[in-house]
Amino acid sequence: MPPVAHDELRDGDHCDVIGGKHKGKSGTVRDVHESKTGHLTITVVQADGIRFKTLAKNVRVRGHVAD
Repeated sequence: MPPVAHDELRDGDHCDVIGGKHKGKSGTVRDVHESKTGHLTITVVQADGIRFKTLAKNVRVRGHVAD
C-alpha cells in the first residue's frame, strides 16, 4: 500500500491503523505534521478520547470530512 500523501489526509478524517504499534485501532485524524526528516506524522483520537501518535504511512483513510 502506498504511503498516504499530505493532501489526502486532513484533520477530522476517520482512519484505521493498518501497521505499526497501534495496528487495529481506529479514530479521527488530528494534528497532521511533517517531521524534520520528512515523515508525515498524525495524532489519532479514538472514540473513547485516548490519543496516540503514528506515522501517516500506517493508516488507511476510511472517510474524508466534508469541505
